[in-house]
Amino acid sequence: MSPHHHAYLWHGHGTLLVTPGDAHRRPGHPEFPTTPLMPLEPAHWLLKTPTHIQATFSQAQTEDAARWYAHQLQQHADILTGTYAPTADLTRRLTARADITGGWWTTGGRFLSLNLIACDPHPQRPHHDCPAPQR
Repeated sequence: MSPHHHAYLWHGHGTLLVTPGDAHRRPGHPEFPTTPLMPLEPAHWLLKTPTHIQATFSQAQTEDAARWYAHQLQQHADILTGTYAPTADLTRRLTARADITGGWWTTGGRFLSLNLIACDPHPQRPHHDCPAPQR
């Protein structure tokens, strides 16, 4: 497959990020590949099973990827704590093959993680194999 971005979303209780530590968020931990919990490093989403991929966008679909990200953020806007500003220049950053990552605290002590991760290859982690999206 040619260069593209995989979309990932995690929304869960914030205590899961640090309890019982963060080892389960690191590659090498037995639970790491299958847990839907966000990894410590965004590029490590690529090391998880493909079932966590929400969508895949080719380089020709950067506007669609930007819309997906903005839509997800807008869908969760009413539960975000504090203020947030929609991310600017998403299409330009995606065209440059940058990762788009964001994290926000939501009501009830939960955390929202939105990610568009470059793949095939990843710009900073070219040794990470690209997961095949589930069809």
